[in-house]
Amino acid sequence: MDLRFVSSNRNKFHEVQDLLRPLGFRVRWTRRELPEPQADRLEPVVRSKLAALPPDGRTYLVEDSGLFLEGLDGFPGVYSAYVYRTIGLAGILRLLEGRPRGAVFRTVAGVRRGPSTWWVAGVSRGEIAPGPRGKGGFGYDPIFIPSGGRHTFAQMRIAEKNLSSHRGRAIRKAGARLLHDVARA
Repeated sequence: MDLRFVSSNRNKFHEVQDLLRPLGFRVRWTRRELPEPQADRLEPVVRSKLAALPPDGRTYLVEDSGLFLEGLDGFPGVYSAYVYRTIGLAGILRLLEGRPRGAVFRTVAGVRRGPSTWWVAGVSRGEIAPGPRGKGGFGYDPIFIPSGGRHTFAQMRIAEKNLSSHRGRAIRKAGARLLHDVARA
């Protein structure tokens, strides 16, 4: 099955491609900035992204992710990309000084197939490392350690990260649901 993943982030595309290839999907990347309304949850952002796609009969996949920090009452959350671009990892680590380091990464993945749209969520709980570790990954990966682990996402290979990551969980759910929908059709 052909699937269009729409995102401006090539790194996300590589993760999605690796996750869905074993399920038989041929994932193509459409590099495009999609509207992201200001919202306090990820679901409205994903709905907006899906609504902005052309009604051309293709199957589309979009996602939005956020890092929700316990010591900052859930901040940066839906503003994670903006905060990363403006203050980076060093800024987040400064904000967390003397505060709890618990963290939750969340992803909402949305699919539009014909007239049908739906979304699924994935969560990865963990904590923020004292400083960046690892050279892999992107974004907050160098400081996020998933629960039960010792390594940050940036210290893991993509396949290892995809097993426990928020995006991996959401994309696997989306792939399974798509396969189910196709089998029923």
